[in-house]
Amino acid sequence: MKLRYGLQARFLVLMGLALVVVLALMAAFWDRQRVMHASVEAISRETMDDMARATVRHRGTAVVAQLADALSNPLYYFDLDAVGAIERAALRQPGTRYVLVFDAEGNVLHDGSESIPTYGRRMDDALAPGAIAARRVVTQVDGHVMDVAAPIMLGPQRLGGVRVGFDLRELRRQQDAAIDRMQTRLDALDRRQLGWVALLSAALLALGAVMLWLLQRTLVRPIRELADSARAIESGRYGASLPATRRQDEVGDLVRAFGRMSESVARHDREIRRLAYTDALTGLANRLAFRELLDERLLKLRDGGRPLALLFADIDDFKRVNDTLGHDAGDEALLQFAARIRDTVQQAGGADAMVARFGGDEFVILMQASPVRGVDMRTAASRLAEALVESLSVPIELHGRTVFLGSSIGVTVFPDDAAGATSLMKNGDIAMYQAKLAGKNCYRFYSRAIDQAVEQRVQIEQELRGAWARGEMSLAYQPVFRLSDRALVGAEALLRWQHPEQGVISPSVFIEVAEQSGIIDTLGPQVLRVACRDAMRWRAARDHDAEPLFVSVNVSPRQLRAGDLPATVAACLEESGLSARQLHVELTETTVISDEAQVTALLARLRLMGVKIWLDDFGTGFSGLSHLRRVPVDGVKIDRSFVADIPRDPDDLALTTAIIAMAHSLNIVVVAEGVEKAEQSSVLRDRGCDLAQGYWYGHPVDIDGFLALLHAQRAAVEAVG
Repeated sequence: MKLRYGLQARFLVLMGLALVVVLALMAAFWDRQRVMHASVEAISRETMDDMARATVRHRGTAVVAQLADALSNPLYYFDLDAVGAIERAALRQPGTRYVLVFDAEGNVLHDGSESIPTYGRRMDDALAPGAIAARRVVTQVDGHVMDVAAPIMLGPQRLGGVRVGFDLRELRRQQDAAIDRMQTRLDALDRRQLGWVALLSAALLALGAVMLWLLQRTLVRPIRELADSARAIESGRYGASLPATRRQDEVGDLVRAFGRMSESVARHDREIRRLAYTDALTGLANRLAFRELLDERLLKLRDGGRPLALLFADIDDFKRVNDTLGHDAGDEALLQFAARIRDTVQQAGGADAMVARFGGDEFVILMQASPVRGVDMRTAASRLAEALVESLSVPIELHGRTVFLGSSIGVTVFPDDAAGATSLMKNGDIAMYQAKLAGKNCYRFYSRAIDQAVEQRVQIEQELRGAWARGEMSLAYQPVFRLSDRALVGAEALLRWQHPEQGVISPSVFIEVAEQSGIIDTLGPQVLRVACRDAMRWRAARDHDAEPLFVSVNVSPRQLRAGDLPATVAACLEESGLSARQLHVELTETTVISDEAQVTALLARLRLMGVKIWLDDFGTGFSGLSHLRRVPVDGVKIDRSFVADIPRDPDDLALTTAIIAMAHSLNIVVVAEGVEKAEQSSVLRDRGCDLAQGYWYGHPVDIDGFLALLHAQRAAVEAVG
């Protein structure tokens, strides 16, 4: 009998087969799902770990690089207060464990604390060698800390470095917690799916397909989006974010947490950029911000457009404020000048003008010609420069004192003077230097001739270094005579430079270079030492009972400001054996006026030693009777410009007579310079002038020539006797 398979059996068979197939498929699906869950967990953990490390690494790289830029100027000037302020701002950022600034040898300079207990201590932790040797940004990980280090550079010079440690433990705890929550949710989902497989096996195939789709939609895609956003943040695009989600599960929590982290990183990046691009004292743009804006403007103008001008403004004699009133007063002065410059530029610089502080007492203004009016760029720059000079020449009040400073401004124009930012800034600096040479408190435009003059000055400065050691420099002595009996009473020491190629170089050329370059710091004591030693040789060439001859030596303003002149004079006198009464120190009127209080105190110390003080070029400055009363002066030297026309010019005669009378009323000796004619000598003698020097009495001669003069005088006296 043949069995029949009815519709029910077939259905059951089909259902059984379908069930077997479905069960097999579901078993395979279930196995695949478990693999996928494990893969999702691994991908999530790896992605979040990579994301966290990449975020911290990128944040650390940005923070350290910007800290290195911000710390270069404070570290160069060894301004530990500014260094500490920058470090403390960085330490306030979440997740920052430490910030260390160290020198080139790896010794800690600042740790961000107020007392700096680690100052001077060499870094000896496991990551220190890599940080000290870093020539660029270096990232190291040790346990739960990511250490990011970078060198602090000033041009090619490596000043030291900065290290920032970021705590990884909190990120890892958050990562583990998120993974645990996700795993718990996945386990619960697995159990529910097993129940549905047992109860509704016929529907599991469709449900499996739906679950696959849901798995892709709810887990894999959000994690991939998180990874894409992490890579975007790693590349510096902090604005990248995930689409808003209303999910309340772990994935939703993860997406929202990532969004908050992204916003926090972007906010800290903006703050760090603000610190990196803003001058901490004045709030103006700094050198980095100015250079980027200048490059951007020049790039837009490369193919034609409105010209622009740079104005380099440097505060005249600003160092004197720091030296006499302190750095706090100097900072207050900079704030006042910054406010004046900003206000003046807003009024006269145009809408596109920008002001930046380059560091120290140097400010730079960028301005562009108006696109509406056809205003010549040089004319507009001249107006702004004049307004700045006028505004900055107004005295300021510092700690109850009125201080007169002023400014020197250099102007350069694009594209007339240069085509690139570097050349343009160099030209502006050169023009500013020329304004300094022109007498300060003025402005100058850059020109090719100025460039050549600066090159010549640089060459003179280079060749001046070591000129004394090479034997190119020597002293000449111009005799000084008493007018009443034409007796030789002393000589003025004059520095001479015999260049091997250029011949004799005038002191008016190289003395100023020596003063501004600091060479005078070593040249001045050498001149003083030789002059004292030569003066001792004069004694052997004269009779023992003859009046001792004095030697007068000119002292530069820089030597006076240094404050160690009395010690130098004492050492030279002790070394040579010369009496202090035979040494006269000469200084100019402008030196006295520049800082009367400091100069008066220093000169008083010299006079206590017995050294005589003479005021050189009297009448050419702005001093008068009031200054002579306050400043301890033994003699004044009438400038040669008054002596030249004294026989013919009644004004010069009246002024010279008044100077002599005024000095004598204060028991001050009067010396006339530049006496070249007999009639000049006669008029000065009649007016009561005490001493005189000039070609009429004798040209400057070297030590051998002066000794020959003394021997000749001695022989003449002996012959008469």
